[in-house]
Amino acid sequence: MRNLLFAVLGAAVSAAAIADDGGTLLTIDHYVRVTSTVPAIAGQEVPIYVRERVLAGAALRGATGGDRVALFVHGAGTPAEVAFDVPQPDYSWMAYLAQAGFDTFAMDTTGYGRSNRPAAMNDPCNLARDRQGAFVPSLIAAPCAPTYPHALTTIASDWNDIDGVVNYIRALRHVDKVSLLAWSLGGPRAGGYAAQHPENVEKLVLLAPAYGRNASPTPPATMPPDGVPMNTQSREEFYANWDRQVGCPAQYEPAVGEAVWSSMLASDPVGATWGPGVRRAPQTATWGWNAAAVGRTQTPTLMIAGQHDKQVSPDRVRELYADLAAPQKLLVDLACSSHNAMWEKNRLLMFKASLDWLTAGAVNGMKEGTLRLGY
Repeated sequence: MRNLLFAVLGAAVSAAAIADDGGTLLTIDHYVRVTSTVPAIAGQEVPIYVRERVLAGAALRGATGGDRVALFVHGAGTPAEVAFDVPQPDYSWMAYLAQAGFDTFAMDTTGYGRSNRPAAMNDPCNLARDRQGAFVPSLIAAPCAPTYPHALTTIASDWNDIDGVVNYIRALRHVDKVSLLAWSLGGPRAGGYAAQHPENVEKLVLLAPAYGRNASPTPPATMPPDGVPMNTQSREEFYANWDRQVGCPAQYEPAVGEAVWSSMLASDPVGATWGPGVRRAPQTATWGWNAAAVGRTQTPTLMIAGQHDKQVSPDRVRELYADLAAPQKLLVDLACSSHNAMWEKNRLLMFKASLDWLTAGAVNGMKEGTLRLGY
């Protein structure tokens, strides 16, 4: 899985920013070349998109310190730069940590955002039959049989992508370890990677991690497993899923929701042309990040559960806390928050908790137990 080949910087840095050598916050695009293990494109060299947010002075020096390099890993539907770098004041988790002196990166695994999207994702026939109707007759004349009837990516191919990016960042910033921050299905992605490569991971911060203590320890007998290769989400579905998790007044601002949705469509120019505009995401076959795996994990881990999360129940996060072997582990119970806590009113409490954990290994002086914030 140590398959980093090379990367291309895709963003120019202005002369003014270079001259600043200080407080200007830069955005730098990287495309990391990885030898894919996604079944449909196994062995092909593909680009994995990585966004960097960093203070100009730190970028010019080429380092921020070995304990201040962090990589964000996304969940099952939303690309990382959309999830963690919302273009609204005080809503970018990446920018918050970068302003505090971190060199922050966010990666899109295969099938998401500006990373490689396998060809099967361009065929609406590869949607579930009951999802195809929204695209008749604009894209297809009638519901149709799939051309690729399998789950498109796997947790192992995600770990492979993460490994390529982690090793690229380690080489770029001359560090032995990076910290990983992850959301939802990013929990198995980042947590599973840390279980396999503890030598590369400094600390973990997991928001609403999709933990399954009874998950299979091994992949399906048949690979790639049968199933639907991808899914879509419309604006209406995006808001319906969010609104069912609102449990307190003014939990989120409509303008922020619109900024997120606009960024979502911008990250998927093909999906933006399907019907009313949708975001596409691959279906991922998962296994491995179970009680046995976390029972061997020693990486210091901060877990965050939103009070009103109806996608990953706070009970599942509590199970992860109970099963995790790391002696340094803390569970934050975040009030007035859904699965989308980083886009909501109590986000800054969470951002600050993550900063404290990454820098001091504690939040409000606590290194273990459960901490209630925002109540």
